Amino acid sequence: MKKIKANKNQSFIKGAAILGFCLLIVKVIGMLYKVSLSRLYGGVGAGLLNNAYELYTPLFTLATAGFPIAVSRMVSESMSKGRYRDVKRIKNVAVPFFVVSGIICVLLMVLFSFFYVRIIDAPDSFISMLVLAPAIFFGCLVSAYRGYYEGMRNMIPTSISEIVEAVVKLSVGYSFAYVVMNYGGTLFGITDKNVLLKYSVAAAILGITLGSFLSFLYIYLRYKIEGDGITKEMLKASPRPKSKSETFNILLKTAVPIGLGALVMSVAGTVDSALIQRRIIAMMGKRPDALLSQYVGLVPHEYIDENRVHTYLWGCYGYALTIMNLVVTVTQAFGTTAMPNVTDAFTKGNRAYLKSSIETVMRVTFVFTIPAGLGLTVLADPIMHVVYGNVEGVDISIQILKLMGIAVIVFAAATPMCSMLQAVGRVDMPLKLYTVGMVIKVVSNYIFCGIPEINVQGGSIGTLLCYTYVIIVSVYVLIKETGIVPDFKVVIIKPMIASVVCAASAWVSFELLSKIITGRFAIYANLVLSVIAACVFYLIFLLLLREITKDDIIMMPKGNKIVTMLEKYHLIR
Repeated sequence: MKKIKANKNQSFIKGAAILGFCLLIVKVIGMLYKVSLSRLYGGVGAGLLNNAYELYTPLFTLATAGFPIAVSRMVSESMSKGRYRDVKRIKNVAVPFFVVSGIICVLLMVLFSFFYVRIIDAPDSFISMLVLAPAIFFGCLVSAYRGYYEGMRNMIPTSISEIVEAVVKLSVGYSFAYVVMNYGGTLFGITDKNVLLKYSVAAAILGITLGSFLSFLYIYLRYKIEGDGITKEMLKASPRPKSKSETFNILLKTAVPIGLGALVMSVAGTVDSALIQRRIIAMMGKRPDALLSQYVGLVPHEYIDENRVHTYLWGCYGYALTIMNLVVTVTQAFGTTAMPNVTDAFTKGNRAYLKSSIETVMRVTFVFTIPAGLGLTVLADPIMHVVYGNVEGVDISIQILKLMGIAVIVFAAATPMCSMLQAVGRVDMPLKLYTVGMVIKVVSNYIFCGIPEINVQGGSIGTLLCYTYVIIVSVYVLIKETGIVPDFKVVIIKPMIASVVCAASAWVSFELLSKIITGRFAIYANLVLSVIAACVFYLIFLLLLREITKDDIIMMPKGNKIVTMLEKYHLIR
């Protein structure tokens, strides 16, 4: 049994490593895309880009969030029982539903665009929203296949399709945007810079839609050519599958609460966008001096004169959000890979295996999120300047990222925690948690964003309060449902101690190096060296605290040799 548990936990770690690494590449490419556009546009252009995303995200979530996870859970459960004909049936039922839901949500985005641009007073975002709408349809189609493969614990198709989408978005989207922004006047006779900006943002978003289409094309052709690994012999030995109607009902029953839970928080993001900008508009109408005094010399006068301060500050918030999402992306991979592993353990009713699986997910999650969040906080200044250079608004975004770094610890950890609840059959709980969390977030944002000294920072405070609640209650419910109490000393306390050391070493290293290494490229060298120093100290303390296990090391190249050496000094469990 010990060997089985080790193999399953290695499966989780390996799957999380593959998907997490690839999704990190995807997010880095996405970050380059947004950073390049921010340097091309400035704060207002970034705000227009963010506005299109804020309407797209909840509708895309409505169309896709619950069903890929439900497909993954159902496929995983059927695979663990050897019901391979049910696995095929699940896919055949899911794909048509994704087609219909994708078409409906595309139409909804087109319709809502007319109203949303009026709410946020950003009519120049309208065309970008229309261009982005078809991406929902292709995203639905690719999500069906991703959920299917993920349920089989095959993270490679998802990873490659994500990379295809990101590369096309960066290369095609930025190229289109650059041409329109710099040669639009010559090619199309447009002289108004605001009109050029509007069409350039739309051109950039066209790359996203094209990337979504090619991502689906890849995963569809892969399935047609390579299949899914289920052989004819496996199908012949499999019991009779459930009917299509029964399969669809189970899929619907599983997916709806999951999707609604994700939708609630996506809507919260859109509410964030509208609420934060409306609060800033209100302050600019009643107390402009109180707000602008927080950013003396940092808000261009032309944006004040054009009543675009709210779009500009939202663009600055978006700069920091792009960095924060790098952390969230990796833990999304943890959540994706946790689902089939914990589902398998729960389905088989093996408490020792289930406890091991839950603790592995929690430990790996916090070992990553705590140092990453604290690192963003202490190194916010050099990170933002290295990524964005001296683009307008970067100094404002530094202050935002410092607080956002703390918030991302709980924000990023929420997905794996809720995935485990779904894996043990409580698919209803994330919806309940996120609904209450959204209320906390909206109320917090309304209060704090209305205070001139806090303004856009209120978004980070709301995120921190919201997801702290989600984490605490989700862990409580997980314990109640499974009867398993994780070893909090191992999964949280030890990672926290090592993370504080990590963050402190990063800050001290950067401050010392800044006095030694100077010059044009010093900030790049100092940031890289301080991050390396922080990682070294972090690894040392994880080993001293015996937080790293044998299974973790075996997954690495030359893992067996490393294990032998570390066991000699009693540094691993």
